[in-house]
Amino acid sequence: MHFPNDSTSQIGRDGIYRILVCRPNHRLGNAILLTPLITELEHLYKGAEIDIVVEGNASTGIFSTFFSVNRIYCLPKRGFKHPLAFLAVLREIRKKEYDLIVDPCVGSGFSRVLTRILSGRRKIGFSDKPANSGLTHRVPLSAAPRHMAKRAISLLRWVTPLDARDSTEFPSLDIRLTDMERAHGKSVVGSLLASSRQAHANAVIGIFANATGAKCYPKAWWTELIATLKALNPRCSIIEIIPMHGRSMLDSQWPGYYSTSIRRMGAVMSAVDLMISADCGVMHLAVASKVATVGMFCVTDEAVYGPYGSGSSPLLTQGQSASETARSIVENFHELLGPQEGLFQITTQDASTWKTPDDVAHS
Repeated sequence: MHFPNDSTSQIGRDGIYRILVCRPNHRLGNAILLTPLITELEHLYKGAEIDIVVEGNASTGIFSTFFSVNRIYCLPKRGFKHPLAFLAVLREIRKKEYDLIVDPCVGSGFSRVLTRILSGRRKIGFSDKPANSGLTHRVPLSAAPRHMAKRAISLLRWVTPLDARDSTEFPSLDIRLTDMERAHGKSVVGSLLASSRQAHANAVIGIFANATGAKCYPKAWWTELIATLKALNPRCSIIEIIPMHGRSMLDSQWPGYYSTSIRRMGAVMSAVDLMISADCGVMHLAVASKVATVGMFCVTDEAVYGPYGSGSSPLLTQGQSASETARSIVENFHELLGPQEGLFQITTQDASTWKTPDDVAHS
C-alpha cells in the first residue's frame, strides 16, 4: 500500500455518493469541530449524502440544518456499559455499504476500530503504519495540522485532487443558524437588556463563566474581569449564558439566558456583539454561531483548540490578572469596546499574550 502522495492513491471525486464520518465522541466541542469537515465534504463531493457516527445526542441539533447530512448514528455514551443499545446501533450502521469512510481522528483507537469493521470501499485516516491500519488510503501523521478542526480538512485534501477553483483556506465552524433562529435570538437579547435597564448599551458582551476542571476560572476572577470591562466602557452591557446545570456562575448579578437546546443557545449568542468564554464546548458553539469570540486559555493548547473565524481569537491568560485580561480584550476589540482615552494603557505583556486570527490560521 502506498501513501496518498502517490497520484495512484488519490481518491478522486467521481462515484462517491455515500459517505460516513466516524467521530465517536460525546463532547459538544468535538462535535462542533466536525462542522468544517462536513463543509469540505460538501464542496468536494457535491452530490453525496453524509452519515455521521457520534456518541450521545449533541450532534443531532448541531447538524439539523445541514441538507447533506442524512443519518446521525448516536452511540450511547460509554457504550460498553450499555452493550445491547451499542450493538443495536452498530448493526444498523453495518447494513449500509459506503463509498467513503472518513476517520478524522489522530490517536483514537475506538474511531479506528469502527472504521475497520464498517463497510466501505474507501477508508481514509491518519496512520504511519503500513500494515493493519484498516485503511485503504493512509495519510502520514506529519500531514496533520495541530488544530483539531483543520486536521480533517488536511486529511481530505491529501487524498483528493484539488484544482485551481478550490480554496486553500479552511472552512470555519458553523452550525448554520437559520434567519428565524437569529431573529428569535435577537428578540431574546433585546428583552433581557430592556428588563435589566441596559437597553442603551453601545456593546453587548456575552459571558460564559463555566468550564471543566482546571479550565474553569474562579468567580472572583470573572467579577474582576467584568468590573474592569465596565470601567473601561461604562456603556457596555453584560449577559450571562447559563451553563447546562441551570445555575448562574456569577450569582445572578447580570441578566442570564438558559436553554437545554444547543441551537437556541447559539441563536442568543449570535445576537450579542462579543462572547467571552474559557476553552469549552460553548466557546466553540459561539464561534459556530458566527459571533466574535474571545477564547481564554490557561491550561489547554490554543494551537489545537483555539477559536478561528468570525473575528474570533484565543487569548492566553497564564500570568495575567483578570484586569489585565480585560484590558487586552478591550485593546483588541477597540472598535467595539473603546478604548476610552485616559482610562488605561495596554502594556507590552498584554499584547504579547494575544493571538490574532492570522496567527491561528498559520498554526
